[in-house]
Amino acid sequence: MNVPDPALRHRIRPRFLILAGLTGAFALLSSTMSKTPTLPLFAHHLGADPAAIGATAMASTIPGILISLPAGLLRDRLGARPLLLLALFVFATAPFLYLLVTDIAQLALIRFYHGFATAIFGTALTAEIAERFRGKRGQALATYSAMSTVGRSCAPFLGGFLISTTGFPGVFLGCGAAALAALVLGIRLPAVRPRSQARETHTKTSVAAVWHDPIIRATSLVEATQFLVYGAVEAFLALYTTRTGWPAWKTGILLGLQLVSVVFLKPYFGRLSDRHGRARFIRAGLVAGAVSLCALPFTHAFVPLLVINMLFGAGFAATTAATSALVGDRSRAGGFGAGMGLLRTIMDVGQATGPVLTGVAVAIGGYHLAFPLLGVLLAAVLLLFVSDTRATQVP
Repeated sequence: MNVPDPALRHRIRPRFLILAGLTGAFALLSSTMSKTPTLPLFAHHLGADPAAIGATAMASTIPGILISLPAGLLRDRLGARPLLLLALFVFATAPFLYLLVTDIAQLALIRFYHGFATAIFGTALTAEIAERFRGKRGQALATYSAMSTVGRSCAPFLGGFLISTTGFPGVFLGCGAAALAALVLGIRLPAVRPRSQARETHTKTSVAAVWHDPIIRATSLVEATQFLVYGAVEAFLALYTTRTGWPAWKTGILLGLQLVSVVFLKPYFGRLSDRHGRARFIRAGLVAGAVSLCALPFTHAFVPLLVINMLFGAGFAATTAATSALVGDRSRAGGFGAGMGLLRTIMDVGQATGPVLTGVAVAIGGYHLAFPLLGVLLAAVLLLFVSDTRATQVP
């Protein structure tokens, strides 16, 4: 249904973004809490060995690789609402299935099922935001991402507390409660949406239009690498500071301020990218990330590490505030869902492999090899991105 009254549409758009952010925050709170720190501890409780735990952890990332692009194409044809409701149904049912698990194979199967929720939800919702907020796409996507990041970041603390106080049944019930809250909020998302230019476009045409755009491919590679690096830092920075003898509260401050820099800077960088162009913020963010990672393992002092870590957070915020918006800018002919689906497919590959590759690097050469290697990876992607954007004159 279309709304002819521009004033009504103007009121609906801010409401949509607020509800989308809250829905994403509760959904990601639920899904992340089922994973961090719950998954390895619960798998160990079931008697799984480290190899089985690693395979189970990867089970939820596979759906993102498989379904993100098809979900984006369906969003372009059907609209976002049916896909969002399907994803929220999976979010709301998966936590209660964990209560029935008695062995590691069952846990892996439910993790696989749970992974479809994140893949479908993220693709459909970011595509919808990219289409609704055409004039302020960067700010809107970055604001949604920042709000959902808050939910994801609260998950480890709340999950650890629930495991300590109520055991695994309690944490899974907590995941279920958060997911049900997301479902209630998601049902209230306004169904009004502008017509998609790609609604009548053939699927093969949509995929071809998106895939053959060198800027979309380059930006998707940047996004994948950035999330590969972020996931690796998230997994190993706490271990690095523990090895230096820091107390837990110092590590908490270090990671917490990195999160604060991402949450508060990302909407600001998104708004600036709407005004001044996307590519320059992507380039600046990659430079900040590469420099900070190369410097990180060469100091153990609290204040220098705090500054380095906040610089890394600011770089991550600048890059990811502009990547989704740039893909949205370039996806009109192929459909916003197709563009976001491709972006998230490649991103999930990077996010799944980051901790694994970094673990191998730490095992071979320690943190003095692993962190600079991640910085070099960002620098290499930066060079590829600069080459592609200069060739096509993207600001």
